[in-house]
Amino acid sequence: MANVQLEFQASAGEADPQSRPLLVLGQLHNLHRLPWAQLRGKLQPRVTEEIWQSALSTLNPNPTDSCPLYLNYATVAALPSRVSRHNSPSAAQFVTRLVRNCLPGGVHRCIVMVCERSEVFASACALARAFPLFTHRSSASRRTEKKTVTVEFFLVGQNNGPMEVATLKCLASATEGVRLAARIVDTPCSEMNTDAFLEEIKKVGKDLGITPTIIRDEELKERGFGGIYGVGKAALHPPALAVLSHTPDGATQTIAWVGKGIVYDTGGLSIKGKTTMPGMKRDCGGAAAILGAFKATVKQGFKDNLHAVFCLAENAVGPRATRPDDIHVLYSGKTVEINNTDAEGRLILADGVAYACKDLGADIILDMATLTGAQGIATGKYHAAVLTNNEEWEKACVKAGRNCGDLVHPLVYCPELHFSEFTSAVADMKNSVADRDNTPSSCAGLFIASHIGFDWPGVWVHIDIAAPVHAGERATGYGVALLLSLFGGASEDPLLKLVSPLGCNGDCPPEDMERDSKRRRLV
Repeated sequence: MANVQLEFQASAGEADPQSRPLLVLGQLHNLHRLPWAQLRGKLQPRVTEEIWQSALSTLNPNPTDSCPLYLNYATVAALPSRVSRHNSPSAAQFVTRLVRNCLPGGVHRCIVMVCERSEVFASACALARAFPLFTHRSSASRRTEKKTVTVEFFLVGQNNGPMEVATLKCLASATEGVRLAARIVDTPCSEMNTDAFLEEIKKVGKDLGITPTIIRDEELKERGFGGIYGVGKAALHPPALAVLSHTPDGATQTIAWVGKGIVYDTGGLSIKGKTTMPGMKRDCGGAAAILGAFKATVKQGFKDNLHAVFCLAENAVGPRATRPDDIHVLYSGKTVEINNTDAEGRLILADGVAYACKDLGADIILDMATLTGAQGIATGKYHAAVLTNNEEWEKACVKAGRNCGDLVHPLVYCPELHFSEFTSAVADMKNSVADRDNTPSSCAGLFIASHIGFDWPGVWVHIDIAAPVHAGERATGYGVALLLSLFGGASEDPLLKLVSPLGCNGDCPPEDMERDSKRRRLV
């Protein structure tokens, strides 16, 4: 899968499945609406219309099902016929599974995805997750041929016309972002250290014509970034704050995405055990998602100021490591008594959101992080957790998740009841809760928010992606699709506007089309 090139085309053309294996995928009722004339050239002479109809009649998705059409060269697979209200109508998770399990092998392959136009974006991102880029298998290095998977969408239902070139371009940008994020998360810290992550940021900046701002090592300490510096100072590769800024003419508001980029988390001196430390290369998933989403968002045309803030550090053990009982002064000016060095993500994000507020003047701050193991208990393996000071944005996150396949569910937001968990006798706060049974995922997010202030008038959104950042031992690229969907209302791209729950999506009267920052903040 690592050397697969994913191509989206309006028409994949005709080919004998023995030379170009084929997977036809969709909900059963949609598959029945796919005309044989549309498929004939991709299946004949191996498959007749009678075989196709017979295969459809045998499918009984519960929740999914598949049927071979011709040996292992052609397969039809059915998604769940219905999904619950907290799932995506696209059944995105099942799309990824079926592609992994049912797509025939080969150098050149084809997928025909049958769905409604509103499900195209989520389906494309789900397809991308089935083709991770990173591998160090020795067999892969011996293979020189490049593999291609061509994807053609057949649209059913309303607005079922042909796929436009602009839509195909958007899908290419989005899936490139998903695969970039997953590659970074899959790469071990021996390669994806803070130096390497900065190179990834510079590479994206070069592609977009943006020079990143980088604050690093002792300069972090000198400028007051006590959180990022304190977490990363013991590592061989020093910590950094990096910023990519998109500032188009005519922007009416400023948005900042702040990503947790812990390239490896040993837990520090509060060290993790032998069973809980493996997989901690994934602790940079928030920063990786923001990098992939920023690249795609800017390429597709974003109308407002957008800053991607990357908080990068390795939480290592060494003579210079932060100790429990140490007190750090964070960029907000607040003091934090360390009682758990394994609660490090909130420290670096606190610096990041304070920088976004004080230096970037952001109206909307969203931080994304693999923050707490408790997130998987609170909202499960598939739904990230959202905590926000704005009810409308909470609803928007849930809706955006359903639209794009990166599912989200709310956490309790109640700082007056929960922030007392961080009470310290000698500093403004501790960095870990007193009672781990009292909604620890909410509390972790509140720690971050406290460094811009609970009375801050802007919109603050925290997305905890600890569980959905991976499925088994593979990264998912979670978060890229969510950010593209959530902020699609400020994009020039029609498809991103379609899947966005914010702003005007073509249903607003002309007098409401003015780009008003207050209006943009509402669903």
